[in-house]
Amino acid sequence: MSMVSKNSQSSMPPRRLLEHLFESAVASVAAHHCLPQHLPQTSAIGRTLVLGAGKAAAAMAQTVAQSVPGRLEGLVVTRYGHTVDEEIPGITVIEAAHPVPDEMSLKAASDMLALASSTGPNDRLIFLASGGGSSVLALPIPGLDFTKKRELMRHLVLCGAPISDINTVRKHVSAIKGGRLLDAARYAGEVLTLVISDVPGDDPALVASGPTIPDPSRVAKARAVIERWGAPDREEILDLLRQEEAETPKSAPCTHRIIVAARAADCLSSAYETARSMGLDVVDLGDRLEGVSAQLGQDHARLALKAQAQGRPTLILSGGETTVQLDSSSVGGCGGPNLEYLLGMMLELKGAAGIYALACDSDGIDGNGDHAGGIIEPQSLERARALGLDPAESLKRHDSYKLFKALGDLIVTGPTRTNVNDFRAILVEPVADRRVSL
Repeated sequence: MSMVSKNSQSSMPPRRLLEHLFESAVASVAAHHCLPQHLPQTSAIGRTLVLGAGKAAAAMAQTVAQSVPGRLEGLVVTRYGHTVDEEIPGITVIEAAHPVPDEMSLKAASDMLALASSTGPNDRLIFLASGGGSSVLALPIPGLDFTKKRELMRHLVLCGAPISDINTVRKHVSAIKGGRLLDAARYAGEVLTLVISDVPGDDPALVASGPTIPDPSRVAKARAVIERWGAPDREEILDLLRQEEAETPKSAPCTHRIIVAARAADCLSSAYETARSMGLDVVDLGDRLEGVSAQLGQDHARLALKAQAQGRPTLILSGGETTVQLDSSSVGGCGGPNLEYLLGMMLELKGAAGIYALACDSDGIDGNGDHAGGIIEPQSLERARALGLDPAESLKRHDSYKLFKALGDLIVTGPTRTNVNDFRAILVEPVADRRVSL
């Protein structure tokens, strides 16, 4: 099948069409595209202090340095490999570990609190929040050992706890998250928080666990999460969370503005408009989908089969963040939520003609491999079995990477330096028509 654009009259194979939609969608939420219109156009009386955390932090800081006049200084922390190529004048970039914090995460948090505490009434603070900030910015509350905090968060990630639950715990066991960094900057003249959101619903208090956002969540919820999912040193941590000082700040101590500059809906909107301009019918399932990755893939396979019966070339879009629930059988496996979503689809479709799908993480890293995600075509299941691969077994062992690599169906972009969660696109071709002119 070839999709033919009315505008260009040039053929675009399904695979390339899906890749093009993903690339353009990610570009629409890049820092240099979404931040400039929200940045101050005048100098601060004193200095502009730039702090930030997350996978987009370095790219966001670079955009700030290129756009905001006056004296800038600061510090941002990002995931290893997600920095920018050039040095940023006045702003130090630290790299730290994700999804489990390391010593550099601790250093970044300590240094950032010290900088925030140094602000005065003539200073402006710009904080740049993006997904991944929860891990790369880590400092435990007094009484909690850093190693124990790290093992707690690692446990919650590996057991498949929802990201919102993980962030609630992170805020209450952290000395910097949940509004505590804002509290440290209480003497600043103004604070501006700019957010590239990776959370369903785009609550800025959840992005990077909200270091500069007064925290609406309660310490009682953090205790409930630990009681549900368990934890190493469970009773010791619960005792700490019963102390009065474990509650996070609930109000801003200074002038504070919060702007969500980019979100998953923007990413999907870009793909929607591009697909509509090519004559495709588009179904947007929304940007807040959660659940078990493979199960969602199965659900979407059935939805695609129903859409196919309508007889029109159709694109089905969705965003959000699904989860993989690991167990002892998955030790040594490599893959990620997007590949498991595609495996679920592949097994449910059973080689059905005319249905193609791409699923990728917008940050360029899906799970524990070097891939952003992958793609499936009608022949994927047959090709896998011809190579002696068992997709069902790969899914059971949470070892999807090897299968997609063998098929040549991994999507590898490297770090994109933005993060608005997952991007999923299903292209549905009417089976009676092997070539569709749009």
